[in-house]
Amino acid sequence: MSEPTTSAAETHEDASHAKSEGFWALALGSVGVVFGDIGTSPLYAMREALAHSRSGGTEELAVFGVVSLVTWALILIVTLKYVIFLLQADNKGEGGTLALMALARRSLGRRSGAVFFLGMIGAALFYSDGIITPALSVLSAVEGLKVAPGLGSALTPFVLPVSAGILIALFMVQSRGTASMAKFFGPITVLWFLTLAGLGVFHIFDDPRILIGLSPHYGVLFLLDNGFLGFVILGSVFLAVTGAEALYADMGHFGKGPIRAAWAGLVLPALLLNYLGQGALVLANPEARLNPFYEMVPEVAFWPVLVLATAATVIASQAVISGAFSVTQQAVQLGLLPRIDIRRTSETLAGQIYVPQVNMLLLAGVLALLAMFQNSSNLAAAYGIAVTGSMFVDTLLFFVIIGALWKRPWWQAALAAGFFAVIDLTFVSSNLLKIPQGAWFPLVLGGALVIIMWTWTRGAQILTDKTRRDSVQLTELTEILKARAPHRAPGTAIFLTSDPDVAPVALMHNLKHNKVLHEKNVILTVKTTETPRVKDEDRIKIEPVNEDFKKVTVAYGFMESPNLPKALGLCRKLGLKFDIMATSFFLGRRSVVPAAQSGMPLWQDRLFIYLMRNAANPTDFFKIPPGRVVELGTQVTV
Repeated sequence: MSEPTTSAAETHEDASHAKSEGFWALALGSVGVVFGDIGTSPLYAMREALAHSRSGGTEELAVFGVVSLVTWALILIVTLKYVIFLLQADNKGEGGTLALMALARRSLGRRSGAVFFLGMIGAALFYSDGIITPALSVLSAVEGLKVAPGLGSALTPFVLPVSAGILIALFMVQSRGTASMAKFFGPITVLWFLTLAGLGVFHIFDDPRILIGLSPHYGVLFLLDNGFLGFVILGSVFLAVTGAEALYADMGHFGKGPIRAAWAGLVLPALLLNYLGQGALVLANPEARLNPFYEMVPEVAFWPVLVLATAATVIASQAVISGAFSVTQQAVQLGLLPRIDIRRTSETLAGQIYVPQVNMLLLAGVLALLAMFQNSSNLAAAYGIAVTGSMFVDTLLFFVIIGALWKRPWWQAALAAGFFAVIDLTFVSSNLLKIPQGAWFPLVLGGALVIIMWTWTRGAQILTDKTRRDSVQLTELTEILKARAPHRAPGTAIFLTSDPDVAPVALMHNLKHNKVLHEKNVILTVKTTETPRVKDEDRIKIEPVNEDFKKVTVAYGFMESPNLPKALGLCRKLGLKFDIMATSFFLGRRSVVPAAQSGMPLWQDRLFIYLMRNAANPTDFFKIPPGRVVELGTQVTV
């Protein structure tokens, strides 16, 4: 999905700078980031689809049928659904499942639990995709060693170690940022697509009859001829469109126009030519079905193409890893996950972030997949369900957008979204048949992540409700303080709280135990909007309570990283001045213990407590100077 993004475009600067770049420079950049995943599909998609058809794929109808199905999958799913329709459903220029979820909730004008849950599912499936994509794409490229001219059998034992080494190196460099390498992503991937097109054109003449495979009726005939097996084959055909969700997820970094131009002008023609070339080759030489891509490559060009294919899969993997970092940032800001250590690796590139915990979990997952599945054919069975599920979530959210945001009649929304939902469900059902072969992995991983996100959001809500019930309203506290004035301390105290209407725990403890009140007191709330970014002029809202207290709300978009000292500097323009070195930040640290009578089962209480204890320190997360922070704790049952 990819979420997200989403996500994946750490190769470009923020939107304001992106607008100043040339149209074709953005189109070139999008080729390296947006289309890396779908661009590596020719390595395995045709091979897997032919391997499952009758007679091992040697029948002419099988070749014509698979080429037809792949062609129309690219047209209906990628071109029609994503390039034409979903790119129109942007959230202030941003895309991805979580951006779509936030847009749907905003367009409904209320907090919809169903829409929020769909966002959880989409994010969970994106993480599954983020683990499988690097393993599958890099392994499928390195498997070219098995057919290396004169060396294939000798190099076969090295495929897994070489793949693991490349992936370990890729994850290890994430902490340093990839800005220095990013400028090569676009040109290398363009060269890859030109190579795909060239190989395709070269082999179409092996049997020009392959061109009739462009007709959709050959796909229908093939499915009817194979019966139930044809339905199973659809799961393999879908491998040709994996990565389509990146079109939408990375919209904010490149814009609709450059992405559409790159797809129509280079990517789609190159993919179609390559699949036609693979089909013609198999018609002329049925044995080539075992590995049609590498059988296309002339012996003299084998090693350069192998190196280029490996580079292309590394770039595709990098885009997915960056997307996982971006989706994590969005999920934290939208309240789906606890605070996580998010680091910027560049002062100038907005997309350049690094999330150590996510990076290590992805690496562990990728290496586990290599150990479990051993080859790309086995991994391909696990791949489709994560992507098809994510695409189906996008379709359901798109239904809400059509009706609530675009104000179309609901029957029109159902008709438009229903067309794509039927396609999505067909592919989802086909991929579900592969559960015994590996599709169980993304389902188990996605389910575990949904449980984690649901536990976090539910636990946080229970904790908020309990705190509100046990707290004193801020207006009541101000009346009490008028009657019994406490000792005054010089300077300013800022109390962070998620609920500005009640007296923060840290404030109550300061009054109760220290028996002091600062000269100036600010009740500070950080709010995440359902838009990607917030303008500086809209970031701060100040509401006076009385002479002693002011409420300050700082708003951030779900794609922004909070920086409270920087935000508070904006208060000067609104008449509220801070000397950061004479200001104390008071944080309430809650020690949570499980209670059998709470709103969640005991195991879920314990999971929530574990997530809380391992959340990033708010001092670091909000970029508060550590020397200015005072933490006051309390124990809460949940």
